[in-house]
Amino acid sequence: MGLLSRYMCERTQGTRHAIVIDPADQTPDVAANRALAAANAGSQMILVGGSSDTDMENVHATIVSIKEALELVTWASSQDSDSDENPSQIPIVLFPQGAAALSPAADGITFMMLMNSKDPRFLIGEQVRGAPFVKKSGIEPVPMGYLICEPGGKAGEVGKADLIGYDDHERVAAYSIAAEFLGFRLLYLEAGSGSQHPVNPELIKTARDSCELPIIVGGGIRDAKSARAAAESGADWIITGNITEEYDDASELQAVLTDLIEGIR
Repeated sequence: MGLLSRYMCERTQGTRHAIVIDPADQTPDVAANRALAAANAGSQMILVGGSSDTDMENVHATIVSIKEALELVTWASSQDSDSDENPSQIPIVLFPQGAAALSPAADGITFMMLMNSKDPRFLIGEQVRGAPFVKKSGIEPVPMGYLICEPGGKAGEVGKADLIGYDDHERVAAYSIAAEFLGFRLLYLEAGSGSQHPVNPELIKTARDSCELPIIVGGGIRDAKSARAAAESGADWIITGNITEEYDDASELQAVLTDLIEGIR
């Protein structure tokens, strides 16, 4: 297991927070400012990807811009003897829609299977297409089972998912066990970007009771209350995406994310 896998898959005492940056929804410079605000707020990972309209060019440009911004802040912090911050240590991880949206500049990739997709493309096709690039680039793959729950949003639509029902505990338990048996190192429960409600906390509890995998939860989490509910139900990582795009002012975004992250803790 590589360094990134150990970092992402460690079962820490507290729930950690990460953001998703969609290169199709913002320029690289804006993405970098938002990533920096998230890092200063306490986020511990930056995922780069989206459900559609991402490609090699905008993904790579976004990751490079984020890395440069974090490294610049690190250099500035190193000149301040009173500062212990080191934002560049936050991993930047690909969260791709497929093999056509990758970058060698990333620290790693969530090498995922959309387990409840009805399309073989998302079960194995994109993985086969992308695997040679990942190996050649030397970025670390972190095997992950990915489940899309109701309402599903754009991710469910694009991924042709047979959505996990809001109260379908039997299915989420079976998928969680299967993910562990298949050798995945992470399990992601996704309600869909911009969803009106997050994953049912009771489903998170069911997944937590069914397997030993670290659990990531995303979609529809917009405030400290919903984040705390997911954390208390067993989520190891809380992911937010759309909320990041709602604030053009980086200091305002940082304040919002600080409140959310403090709510998790």
